[in-house]
Amino acid sequence: MRRDDSRGVRGTEPDRPPPAAGLLELYDRALPVVYGYLVSRVGDRTTAEELTSEVFLAAVDAVRRPAGPPLDTPWLVGVARHKLVDHWRREGREERKLAAVAGQPQADDDPWDVRLDVLQARATLDRLGPTNRLALTLRYLDGLSIPEMARVLGRSRHATEALIVRARAAFRRAYDGEEEAR
Repeated sequence: MRRDDSRGVRGTEPDRPPPAAGLLELYDRALPVVYGYLVSRVGDRTTAEELTSEVFLAAVDAVRRPAGPPLDTPWLVGVARHKLVDHWRREGREERKLAAVAGQPQADDDPWDVRLDVLQARATLDRLGPTNRLALTLRYLDGLSIPEMARVLGRSRHATEALIVRARAAFRRAYDGEEEAR
């Protein structure tokens, strides 16, 4: 008697592939995009490779969760951005520690009102939907051109331009609404 081992992770249906198989396919498609995103920002291949591995480990964790997010290349780029920010924060902390050990004074080049505006903009960005947030982040924080964004997002150039216009309008509405509430 033959045993049916077609069920995958999380008890998938026999005719559906397990999530791990989908992750392998996504890995093959998304690896160059994620690695390219990171190496262009850190400028160091070793660091980019380490951060890329952290991104895909996060994807493995997401696949294991029963109600994990839908995994695709834009989701992975978003995770890569968070890993990059974490990396820069770690580097900054390390530099501050080294400066403190060396007895160098700490520079406070972040004036209060500029910090408030940055905090308000960040809070506004956090309130946007994930698609608008990703589009604005890629364009204005990461400095990607429209063609680069289109490639990362898997959209046409015209669809990406329209997305940016809608995302900017949504940001303006949310930002102005926050200012009126104060």
